[in-house]
Amino acid sequence: MKLSEVLNGIDYCGRIENDVEIEDIVYDSRKARSGVIFVCLSGLKTDGHKFAQSAYDNGAKVFVVEKDVSLPEDAQIFKVQNSRAVLRNLGDNLFKCPEKEIKVIGITGTKGKTTVAHLVQKILNASGIPTGIIGTVGAEFDGMKIPTANTTPESLELQKIFRAMLDKGCKAVALEVSSLGVKHGRVDGIQFAAGIFTNLSPDHIGPLEHETFEEYAYWKSVMFEHCDTAIMNYDDEAYSIMKENCKCKVVSYGLDTDYDISAKNVAPVRNRRTLGISFDCTAFGEDLKITAPVPGTFNAYNILAALGAAEALGADISKAAEALQNIKISGRAEPVSIDADFDVIIDYAHNGLSLKSIIETLYAYKTGKIICVFGSVGGRTYERRKEMGLVAGSMCELSVITSDNPDFEEPENIVKEIAEYVKEAGGKYYAEPDRKKAIEYALSVAEKGDIILLAGKGHETYQLVNGVKEPFSELECINEFMGRIKTDA
Repeated sequence: MKLSEVLNGIDYCGRIENDVEIEDIVYDSRKARSGVIFVCLSGLKTDGHKFAQSAYDNGAKVFVVEKDVSLPEDAQIFKVQNSRAVLRNLGDNLFKCPEKEIKVIGITGTKGKTTVAHLVQKILNASGIPTGIIGTVGAEFDGMKIPTANTTPESLELQKIFRAMLDKGCKAVALEVSSLGVKHGRVDGIQFAAGIFTNLSPDHIGPLEHETFEEYAYWKSVMFEHCDTAIMNYDDEAYSIMKENCKCKVVSYGLDTDYDISAKNVAPVRNRRTLGISFDCTAFGEDLKITAPVPGTFNAYNILAALGAAEALGADISKAAEALQNIKISGRAEPVSIDADFDVIIDYAHNGLSLKSIIETLYAYKTGKIICVFGSVGGRTYERRKEMGLVAGSMCELSVITSDNPDFEEPENIVKEIAEYVKEAGGKYYAEPDRKKAIEYALSVAEKGDIILLAGKGHETYQLVNGVKEPFSELECINEFMGRIKTDA
């Protein structure tokens, strides 16, 4: 596409001297090359204008800026009032407004976004609506995976991904919408076919995020000004705050009350094949029996939200319910299929609150011990070590303390520090800095009825060591050890 076409409709100062072909738009100087527009963004931590020369050196000759920059004469510079604000307009021109062609389901809330997004994707795919996903674990569609820097990517990245999804035949996308994503304009211009509210609790309060809980809640609610249908957790105290900005149809969901979508008689299910839940569901007047291999009452809420999105996009609710029987969410209270008389769960819990929540969930299935394998990241979030150590020490029969992205800090020091808090809580522990060996130890001492919880890594398939992401898979560790045990037997 010609430069003049990409700049069409944008208010800028500058003149097109050479109407070159534009292949892409970037704001990372490392991705700059010939045939791209480099957009200088002013961020909270970095300023893209400082990297304009680097982008030029890498081949970029076209720049969109909001501050004056000094570049060689052959650089074409177009100055705008707010470069971040025009990023979406540039993307719309180059990628031909993909957000208007694909059905976007936005999921917002403090907890549950990732799980709900995966549930929506799997339900819609099973219902014959090809659906992609964008969120914490990156972008996934048609067997492809694209890493993303933020839970909700910049508007330009969203447009690129939307177009790629459309080209692969996707009809819909489940998008995790963070409060910061809304605040920073990343979802500007998107009219959501459905918006989901999961729950709200204090989070992301700080100098570089939100000043107060009220501001955090406000930005969560803004998404619902741009939805065709809002699907909301009526049981959550923030329901009224979220609904306040709604300008569309509202679908309510919750437990034990006759909402638009409701769950009653939620019960844990544990057998050799399943660690999950079952419940009676009423959805838009239709009675359903739900069984899903995802543990915890909180997942009943997540399932109800996903069913609401399915109905909003015209899927058959009965077929959607059937699809839940084989659902699996990577790294989110994920049961691992093993040939043993104990269970293994992989979860992303990486702070005290989330660890307490998943352990409380597992109590409903408890017939033996809970063995928790966990660590804490190096070089930051030191308070989490205390939180997690005290929680595991007071709630689990055995804590196996190990590494979790130690980075430049010595794993032995982190393990030793956490161990002091486990002891303070009166807990029993085993220290093993090597996470692979720690997992193998937990598997070797587990007995009938035990539940092993691998906390902290979740969907991650690496260990961050000395600034390098080294490949590491908990699933591979489990399967390798269990295979070895079976062979030896």
